[in-house]
Amino acid sequence: MRITDGDGVRTVTFDRPDSKNAFTEQAARDLASAIDGASTADHDAIVLTGEGDAFSAGGDIEAMAAREETAAESFERVQNTLGRVVEAAMTSPVPIVAKVNGDAVGAGLAVTAVSDFAYAAADATFGCAFVRVGLVPDTGGTFLLPKLIGLRAAKRLAFTADFFGAAEAAELGLINEAVPADELDATVDDLLETLGKRPSETIGLAKRAMHENLGTYWREALEQELLTQSLAYGTSDHEEGVSAFLEGRSPDFS
Repeated sequence: MRITDGDGVRTVTFDRPDSKNAFTEQAARDLASAIDGASTADHDAIVLTGEGDAFSAGGDIEAMAAREETAAESFERVQNTLGRVVEAAMTSPVPIVAKVNGDAVGAGLAVTAVSDFAYAAADATFGCAFVRVGLVPDTGGTFLLPKLIGLRAAKRLAFTADFFGAAEAAELGLINEAVPADELDATVDDLLETLGKRPSETIGLAKRAMHENLGTYWREALEQELLTQSLAYGTSDHEEGVSAFLEGRSPDFS
């Protein structure tokens, strides 16, 4: 896994192209650490992408074949690997952008789902393929897919494990948009430019409120919304935004 920082963006590249960037246990830990290590003080966004012709083929099947473990050991392993990725992505104040350069299958699809934005090359293929190897969707898939695309659509993808294209992924709401492969970089760069102009701390608070409110009773959701808004009122970005509006100029957010 390759991590590069520059211009306020942390780029994480899955770099096992020979295995279509399948996740090893170490790769999952490294991804969680890379997300955890990004802060709004230094980063406007985190971009996830793959090397070669795939985003990620999901779990490493050869590693699965070699495992001999109890259910308790499996629980601990997944909790400390792909479970950590979900925890990091859901709690990170920095927006995560999946730049899906190629096939996203299994955990690769789930990582796309847990990202805050997702744009895919038009020729990318998706698949919730867990059932093909006798597994249930993980990496937050059983929770996030019904939220993103609806319960019946999520069941169809999970139960049939059929593969589908980027256009259908966009239609379902799994990704924001499918674009020609040669336009993918520019599309993501446009988004990054926009995010770079917005107040990072405020975005982090909004993301926190939205994620904390997933599935909560509306009164609890309102309380969380009020809490994060009260924190936003105290930020220098709020002060700058108000001043800029009153002075008729573009804000210079920190």
